[in-house]
Amino acid sequence: MRPKSPGQSAYVCIFISRMRQVAHFQINNLASAKTQLLHWAAGYPVCVYLDSNGYPHQKHRSWECLVAVGAVDSFQATSGQAFPGLQAFAKQKQDWLFGFFGYDLKNEVEALRSQNHDGIGLPDLYFFQPEIVVGITSENLNQLTVFSWNDAPERAWTAIQNTPHPPASVPAGERLLYPRLPQADYLQAVEAIRRHIMEGDVYELNLCQEFYAESSDLNPLQTFERLNARAQAPFAAYLRKHAHYLLCASPERFLRKTGDRLVSQPIKGTRRRHPDLAEDARIREALRTSVKDQAENVMIVDLVRNDLARHCLPGSVEVEELFGIYGFQTVYQMISTITGALRPGTQPVVAIRDTFPMGSMTGAPKVMAMELIEHYERSRRGLFSGAVGYFTPAGDFDFNVVIRSILYNAASRYLSCQVGGAIVYDSTPEQEYQECLLKAQALLDVLGASLKG
Repeated sequence: MRPKSPGQSAYVCIFISRMRQVAHFQINNLASAKTQLLHWAAGYPVCVYLDSNGYPHQKHRSWECLVAVGAVDSFQATSGQAFPGLQAFAKQKQDWLFGFFGYDLKNEVEALRSQNHDGIGLPDLYFFQPEIVVGITSENLNQLTVFSWNDAPERAWTAIQNTPHPPASVPAGERLLYPRLPQADYLQAVEAIRRHIMEGDVYELNLCQEFYAESSDLNPLQTFERLNARAQAPFAAYLRKHAHYLLCASPERFLRKTGDRLVSQPIKGTRRRHPDLAEDARIREALRTSVKDQAENVMIVDLVRNDLARHCLPGSVEVEELFGIYGFQTVYQMISTITGALRPGTQPVVAIRDTFPMGSMTGAPKVMAMELIEHYERSRRGLFSGAVGYFTPAGDFDFNVVIRSILYNAASRYLSCQVGGAIVYDSTPEQEYQECLLKAQALLDVLGASLKG
């Protein structure tokens, strides 16, 4: 008799859905099942693991955990004809597709370019049709569903149950990360951007910087487990594409489609939480009433409304929530929710293309902001401030914003963490730099790293 993991019960049913065999299995321990799923997925050269971490304040979700492994087929591209290529690929497959949009697809959407340093080397766009998809819905945390391409779902279930779980490692604490944009240069860039704002070139700009290490050894799976346990973010993702890894603890959704309904949830406004309850409550209230953070947030809300209106029915775009304050493990965030009804006949890939890149990571006006971003930043963003997620066979989708993330190229041993924040007229350069450090702290902690210079 094969061994079983604690809290798991046997195979229960199977049926055929289009090209996939689908089966449901009962689970009694959600945390154990998710750990097994992650370790099972990490053994594949191509995989995506998405985790909502049971976040209680996210009503627009279908899956608590969704995992895809193996590639029946795949499509990747650089900026140029990436979106039409993906649209054709999706139309041909009409199946689950998992993957990512890199920030530098901006060069296809607009007449822009990317010439900054790229240490990771991922394509601008990559999607794969998985061999196996496994999910646990938000409505039923006691059931795991397997969607298998050409093998019996019970085989996948057995493999998941039998996946070994090595003990967690502790970071060595000796790693150093270097700034690609030194602090003095960052402060000068903020001042320069403020001058652009005063001259009317932009109203707001998201300025990011990279902390990196070369010749760095990393265990991506164990690092992600530490990061995910610490952040417990609602849009966490572990992505592997052969030697390339994304370890993501994102709190932000880019865009979701369910039926004809689009949902976007931009974040602008961050405060560090405090262990003292009274002080923590004061910090939350200070963020809620911050005129600067509200100004940043509402500018991006207006940008997102305009983006959604391009393909939504007239009058259907609305702000479901403005300036919502949401608590996470280490920070409070100001999040707004914008929704709209997609115009009939609009292709899902087109709806994504015409809202990409997300306004929360660019600024307003978007095109000028992206031109200035390329000028003042020193690193090519790549997958950072892009999006990771999935398409369903029905053409629905859900994508996060790739922030609070570690990127790693195991072949070149290059390690990258990028962080940033919105620059507005009222920004103070030193305070903006400290906000970057706040956002980087969880990444540094799980890496056992400190900053050099």
